[in-house]
Amino acid sequence: MKSEVVDARITPEGRMEILSKSEVGSLLKSSKGDLHTTFRNCSLAVLNCGSSLDDGKKLLERYKSFDIEVVQQERGIKLEVTGAPASAFVDGKLIRGISDHLFAVLRDIIFVSDEVYKNPKFELASSEGITNAVFHILRNARIMRPRTVPNLVVCWGGHSINRIEYEYSKEVGHEMGLRGLDITTGCGTGAMKGPMKGATIGHAKQRINVGQYIGISEPGIIASEPPNPIVNDLVIMPDIEKRLEAFVRTGHGIVVFPGGAGTTEEILYLLGLLLHPENKGMPFPFILTGPKNSKAYFEGVNRFIEETLGKEAQKLYKIIINDPAEVARQVKEGIEEVYQFRRSTSDAFYFNWLLKIEDDFQRPFDATHGNMSALELHQDQERHQLAANLRRAFSGIVSGTVKADGIQIIEEYGPFEIRGDKGIMASMDNLLDSFVKQHRMKLPGSKYVPCYEIIK
Repeated sequence: MKSEVVDARITPEGRMEILSKSEVGSLLKSSKGDLHTTFRNCSLAVLNCGSSLDDGKKLLERYKSFDIEVVQQERGIKLEVTGAPASAFVDGKLIRGISDHLFAVLRDIIFVSDEVYKNPKFELASSEGITNAVFHILRNARIMRPRTVPNLVVCWGGHSINRIEYEYSKEVGHEMGLRGLDITTGCGTGAMKGPMKGATIGHAKQRINVGQYIGISEPGIIASEPPNPIVNDLVIMPDIEKRLEAFVRTGHGIVVFPGGAGTTEEILYLLGLLLHPENKGMPFPFILTGPKNSKAYFEGVNRFIEETLGKEAQKLYKIIINDPAEVARQVKEGIEEVYQFRRSTSDAFYFNWLLKIEDDFQRPFDATHGNMSALELHQDQERHQLAANLRRAFSGIVSGTVKADGIQIIEEYGPFEIRGDKGIMASMDNLLDSFVKQHRMKLPGSKYVPCYEIIK
């Protein structure tokens, strides 16, 4: 399939206009070195905004001639793109929101490389060092608002949900917007776009013109979930683990809509944190919700959690079906508890420093065949540790399903083998089978070929 492409030179507007010669030199050097492939691929994903193509591998194949280069100017920098998707331009000019996202990609990838990974002050071998790095990446992106009370709701869910579920996520977003709540998501389409779209209307009705719609992504996933146009603050974290930590450190409550393996990974991540003994009693509103036709989905997820992590884990969240206003009220009430807790403990409103996150939830998981088959998926361990290992299993499935590197590994060596206790494997098999039948692993209409085998 031949696609229309555009060549252009782009000037930053509102971002990175004022740079020193040293900063420009660093950008030029880094963008042309080892980081160029990552920068190029993430930039192409951003320029693909609005497209129905959600396959990173196919996106790169469709735009093989695409390239992007940082060009030095007397007054700073420009970006020169060749072979870019024409849909990102109007009358030859790049859409402003996409331009902002493009420079956010440059900002974050270069910052992480130069100021985090190459900086000895960040001890990334320690849990505290990783949290410190997450904080600095977010602060550099200027998404944290220090003089505002807690009001940021994280919305998780699938990018390929059906129309009824999408409209429902908009209704929930609208109710939250009416209550002055801001939204952060994984920045893509579906359940990541719906709550933002609804919140914009709620904010408009309340004459809130400073609403925040934060999108948090990472290089491996952004091609299948390009930023939707509503995102006004985009952050590219270096990996999925730091992306998840960014969500729970900055968010004051979590609302989960229907999804697939990626959404299950997110649920398990948060459950693992809240099951940790040091986080016991910390308020964190956590709601799973969807329309009537999603009831079976949540029953399956709830059953899987009971069969693997037990009833203690089930007490950490609420399931609300087909009641957007009640979801918003529950979240608002829960965030008020967060506010009082943060005040009493002197914790920051904009970054949850007190939340205990062990390195099992922070170390990047490399989804290889060896690592997937070696996961400790058995009941003879602490609940939060089992949640961490289950999270890794679903992370590997996401990698083999939507990430270009993971897809290539599956094509070369076949599906991952996932082993563990018979009961856990049976529960996992049942849950994943239901996702496939409900078309939650790929866009409806496309045949899903599993990238895994459950070994019982």
